[in-house]
Amino acid sequence: MALSVLSASTVSAEDVAPVKASPSKNLIVLIGDGMGPAQVSAARNYLMYNKGIDHLTLDSIYVGQATTYADRGEDGGTIVSGVVTDSASAGTAFATGNKTYNAAISISNEDVAVPFASVIEAAELAGKSTGLVTTARITHATPAVYASHVRSRDNEVAIASQYLESGVDVLLGGGSSFFLSKDEKGKRSDKSIIADFESKGYAYVSDKAGLNALNADKGKVLGLFGSSHVSYVPDRTDAVPTLADMTNKALSILSKEEKGFAVMIEGGRIDHASHANDFPTTVQEVLDFDAAVKVALDFAKKDGNTSVVITADHETGGLSLSRDNIYELNLDLWDQQKNSSEFIAGKLKEAKTIADVKAIVHANTWIKDLSDEEAAYILAGDGSSYAQEGGYNAVISKRLLIGWSGHGHSAVDVGVWAYGPIADLVKGQIDNTRIATASAEIIGVDLADATAKLQAKYLYPKFKVTRDGQVLYPAKALAETLGAKVAWSESTRTASITHGGNTLTVHLDTKKVTVNGAASSHASDVDNGKLYLPLEAFNALTGQNMKWDTLSERIVK
Repeated sequence: MALSVLSASTVSAEDVAPVKASPSKNLIVLIGDGMGPAQVSAARNYLMYNKGIDHLTLDSIYVGQATTYADRGEDGGTIVSGVVTDSASAGTAFATGNKTYNAAISISNEDVAVPFASVIEAAELAGKSTGLVTTARITHATPAVYASHVRSRDNEVAIASQYLESGVDVLLGGGSSFFLSKDEKGKRSDKSIIADFESKGYAYVSDKAGLNALNADKGKVLGLFGSSHVSYVPDRTDAVPTLADMTNKALSILSKEEKGFAVMIEGGRIDHASHANDFPTTVQEVLDFDAAVKVALDFAKKDGNTSVVITADHETGGLSLSRDNIYELNLDLWDQQKNSSEFIAGKLKEAKTIADVKAIVHANTWIKDLSDEEAAYILAGDGSSYAQEGGYNAVISKRLLIGWSGHGHSAVDVGVWAYGPIADLVKGQIDNTRIATASAEIIGVDLADATAKLQAKYLYPKFKVTRDGQVLYPAKALAETLGAKVAWSESTRTASITHGGNTLTVHLDTKKVTVNGAASSHASDVDNGKLYLPLEAFNALTGQNMKWDTLSERIVK
C-alpha cells in the first residue's frame, strides 16, 4: 500500500513509525449519520412488529452514549453556541479528538487555523492500510474529516483532490461529480482526476458488478457509485451496491496488509432521509447500516484482532415515535411506501392540481383516500426548502403517527456501541472526542505526531479577495501565528510587524507599506478595523517562501 502523504514531500521508509504493540491490530469505525436514539428504536420496532425479529445487530454491543456539541462559530454571519453540531464539527471530534466550529473539516477554530490529523492519517503513518466507505458522497463531511482539511465542508472539489495525496487505499461511496470536470458533467473547473487516481495504482469502479469483480489483492480502489449520494435503499437498482456490499469488499482488501488497517464506514443517508422527514426511508437506511454492522462484527469475531466502535455524529429531524396524544404507532404501514420522497420530489414539484397530487401519492403509497386538504397542503409545500416534498412527508408522517421537530439537527446524545478491546475505553457517558483518542490508543497510533507533521506544513487562514482578485489575510492573526510581534499606534496611524531583524510598517490612512523603511508595492486593506496583507508581505518579513493553495484555500509553508 502507499503511505500517506501529509505534505507535498514524499514520506520515506525511514519516516514510517513502527506499529506499537497494541490491544488491536485493526480498527473499524462505523458512523450512522443522523442516527439518534429514535431512529435506532424505529428500526428495531419495525423488525419486531413487521419481521418478527426482536433486535438489531447493534443491540448486542451497546456500551453507552456520547455528547455531540461543537465549538462556537458563525452561521450565516450569526454567532452560534455550537451546542447543535453539524457533521463536519462532530466528525472532526470523533476523527481527530478535537472540537471545532460547524462546517470545519479537521482544522482548529481560529482566524488562522491549523490542521488536526485523524486516526486514519495516523494509521497511514504507522504503515497500516486505510479506507473510507459511505453511502453519501465520498467528499461529504464525515468521510472528509478523516483524510482532508478545509475551512468549509462545501469545498468538496478540494477534498477530492486531497484524497489523491492522502494515501487512503480504499475509497467507496458516491460523489463522482467532484472528481470530474464540467466538460464531463462534473463540478471541477480544472480537470477530471479519476485518471490521476488510476496512475497512482487505484482500480476505478462505478457499479456493483465492478466492485464484486475486484480482486482483494488489488490494494487500492476508488469506487464512485453515483454523481452525488448513493441512491436510497428503496430507490436502488441492482447496479448499486449496499453499504454491506461495500463494507465486505473494503475489509477483504484492507485485511491483506500485515500491519493491520483502519477504516471508517458511514451510513450517510440516514441523515438525509431524516432531514427530509421521510420516515419510511429513514428506517430502511438504518437497517442498511445495521447490515453493514453485521459484516463488520462477523469479520471482527472471526479475525480476533479487531476493535469495532459505532456511533452517530448527531440526531437529525427531532424524530418522535408517536404524536397528537395518540398512544399508538401504525407499524403495519411503515413499509408501504414504494420509493423515497426524493424519488418523487420532481413529480410533486411539477404537480398543478389536487388531482395531480392524489395520483402521485396513490402511485407511491398505500393511501387511496388522500383528502383534498392533505393534497392542498402537499401542493402548497411545508414552507421549508423541501417544499412539496416536505409537505408530502408531513402528510405521510401524520398517517404513520410519527413526529418531527423540523428539518435540522438536534442536540441529543447519541448511542455508542463497541466490540473488542476498545469497548472498555468508550463505555458509559463520554464525549465524542473520546472516540478518536480511544481509536488511536487501541491500535497504537500517534495522533499528536501525525498532527505535528501536518501543522509544520499547512495553515488555514480566513481571507478576503480584492476586486482585482488579490488574496489578503488577517495581518495580526497570521503574523502572530508566524512568530512575529504586532504593534498598532492610533497616534501615528501605523501598524508595525516585526520578525527577526525585519519590520513591516503599514500606514493605515494611505495604505502604503514599507519594509525596513523602504517603500514596498505590497497591498493592504483595513476592513471593519482589521488589517489585511498579502502573502508576499509575510514572505518579505519572514524570509520564507510560503505559497497559497487556491484550491484547498490554505498556505503551504
